[in-house]
Amino acid sequence: MAELAEADPSITTASHDLPVPERLAEFMRTGWGAPPASAVSREPSAPFTAARRTRLAERFPGETLVIPSGTAKVRSNDSSYEFRPGSDLAWLTTCYEQDAVLVAGPGGATLYVRVRASRDSDEFFRSRGGELWVGPRRSAADWSAALGLTCASLDALPKALAELDPAATRVLRSYDAQVDASLDAIDDGLRDGQLAAALGELRLVKDAWEITQLRDAVDATIQGFGDVVRALPADRESSERLVDGVFGLRARHDGNTVGYGTIAAAGAHACTLHWWRNDGVCRPGELLLLDAGVENSHLYTADITRTVPVSGRFSPVQRRVYEVVLAAQQAGIAVIRPGVAWRDIHRACMKVIAGALAEWGLLPVPAEESLDDEVGLHRRWTLHASGHMLGLDVHDCAKARSETYLDGVLAAGNVLTVEPGLYFQPDDETVPEEYRGIGVRIEDDVLVTADGAEVLSAALPREPDAVEAWMAAERAAGLRLPGGS
Repeated sequence: MAELAEADPSITTASHDLPVPERLAEFMRTGWGAPPASAVSREPSAPFTAARRTRLAERFPGETLVIPSGTAKVRSNDSSYEFRPGSDLAWLTTCYEQDAVLVAGPGGATLYVRVRASRDSDEFFRSRGGELWVGPRRSAADWSAALGLTCASLDALPKALAELDPAATRVLRSYDAQVDASLDAIDDGLRDGQLAAALGELRLVKDAWEITQLRDAVDATIQGFGDVVRALPADRESSERLVDGVFGLRARHDGNTVGYGTIAAAGAHACTLHWWRNDGVCRPGELLLLDAGVENSHLYTADITRTVPVSGRFSPVQRRVYEVVLAAQQAGIAVIRPGVAWRDIHRACMKVIAGALAEWGLLPVPAEESLDDEVGLHRRWTLHASGHMLGLDVHDCAKARSETYLDGVLAAGNVLTVEPGLYFQPDDETVPEEYRGIGVRIEDDVLVTADGAEVLSAALPREPDAVEAWMAAERAAGLRLPGGS
């Protein structure tokens, strides 16, 4: 490439930014008044994040913990993906800035964050992260007042990291390459892994503030499902991209964005468990499986699935499959309460599904035999688990140890999904032709309470008759934009 550039001066890898003459730089440094005053109030989350940091410190007494928010990821060339902070830093601080780093030790915690640049420097107009490029920043004092946490300029971070005791430091790695490189000398995979696991385990039980955020995300998601039904024609073809886009508008209007890639799977696409292309056709007479969630302004996400008839009415065979999946989900939800083994939810769902498959003559063995973990033939038509933890991540707390999650028991404050499904591939010759190409999943978000469970997404209909009535009512109301009349 260098040889090409020398041969043809029109080929260049230089930045497209305009150069800044010194006279312009001198002019830019003068004539600025005081930054506009902004009222800074304490975030309602501050008491909760303080308690979370205390609980984390109790896991590692006398040690210093380094937890970054992460950096922007390149999408292509000099364009980056929209930044989303690491969930652990967000959980501990409710600071959502890129490049921020929490250093929490025996002497207390300090959040290092990019702060307002002095007009005596050039950063505010030269840097792509400067305020004339990305907007005003808070001072360190304003950050401290808002978060109830000591905050300092990111410029002070290298010195703070250099002074850490390698024998008493743990790092949440793979979020910030510069932080990782600065602490290579204390790279200890076991110790750092224990920090990641502890954060996952502490996040398993949601506090009152988190539950409020999840309710908010769920409510917005329910609105998004209504938007989709109103936009989805009952009597002509439309597109999965329409479904994806309509739901995405709600997510951007009522929250931050979608909590994960929306699955808008029409017809046989519903049999692809994580259908992501969303480039198919929604046809009357077929089903639409919509698996989607709004991530709210504090980054908590819902995760709801409904399978609806595009025409507004289930066919007899569609209803037959749907009712089995619904019965399986209801059986799973019914067992939820503190002290129940996590895996018992899936077992309850599968008992219903295996029984139905045997009754329909599809299973080559009795249901009881198929339910043996060493057999599992029913899984041909329902490959995935029946749920997962939910919170800041759609698959929340993934770093938690198995004994505290997958092989653990439920506790009040857990929030989880229950989402059994049945999927009959269009080329599966082991099932009657009328079933082929039908995929059904029903998913709801459930809070474990002191004496049972609360379905946070219960306002979105699940019973087939109620689904049909809801679709008819939404369509009668007509299409309307979020925020409009």
